[in-house]
Amino acid sequence: QVQLVESGGGLVEAGGSLRLSCAASGRTSSTDTVGWFRQAPGKEREFVAAISGGGTNTYYADSVKGRFTISRDNAKNTVYLQTNSLKPEDTAVYYCAAARWYRGANYGASDYDYWGQGTQVTVSS
Repeated sequence: QVQLVESGGGLVEAGGSLRLSCAASGRTSSTDTVGWFRQAPGKEREFVAAISGGGTNTYYADSVKGRFTISRDNAKNTVYLQTNSLKPEDTAVYYCAAARWYRGANYGASDYDYWGQGTQVTVSS
């Protein structure tokens, strides 16, 4: 099993930044791609970004491209999501998820095997 714990969420004004972290423990060697998803009240969970096991390949939703950056430090078993130029519509609970196999672009929540509990990001206008 793999356990994921997100941190770094909070309340920020529009235009601000947050760095979200996803710390993994357990059988982390059994996972490859790590993704970030978010879910706003009354909406479905949506893909935000993903990074391959070696960190070579990254993927972003169009809505965050150019503003968010995903990265990973495998020595620390941690994946980061740097969020810049935040907008009120970025307000959501942000979840990290890990997949046992490589997941490229166009993979959804059902393609990931392990999930964290989420961290709230609130952007005020």
